[in-house]
Amino acid sequence: MLKPLRQGLPPLDPSAVSEAASCALPARYDAVREARRFTRSTLEHWDVGDRFDDIALVVSELVTNALRHALPAEPQAGSAQAPPVRLHLLRWTGRLVCAVRDPSDETPVPRETEDDFSAESGRGLLLVESFADGWGWHPVAGGVSGKLVWALFRLKSAD
Repeated sequence: MLKPLRQGLPPLDPSAVSEAASCALPARYDAVREARRFTRSTLEHWDVGDRFDDIALVVSELVTNALRHALPAEPQAGSAQAPPVRLHLLRWTGRLVCAVRDPSDETPVPRETEDDFSAESGRGLLLVESFADGWGWHPVAGGVSGKLVWALFRLKSAD
């Protein structure tokens, strides 16, 4: 198992965050569309400049990965728990983090570039790495299982 990646992650002090928004996502693939809609609506109110499309793409990839790789194949019968995937958007002055929390303890691992280039899937984290200024993950704290996979975007200052 790879060690958690926290390098480049902004401080998690809630008082330092300029703006924050989050939404719970159901364990269905149409949740990716819901995540994009939520991201678009949120970012319309924040000044993210020319990073809007990059952020929306990365959110789609992180949510898709959580739904595809981090959820159990068979939902537990009779379990009425909170939605298993949650999207968080946090903006500081000059930077934005999108983070997706999921219930898996498995390490997210990008595929090797030598893989089949004609494959229709398997490039999510490579896209995240290409479009974000940094990305990583860490286990969820507080005795709860799961992880948080995040991507950092530097924003141009408004001056």
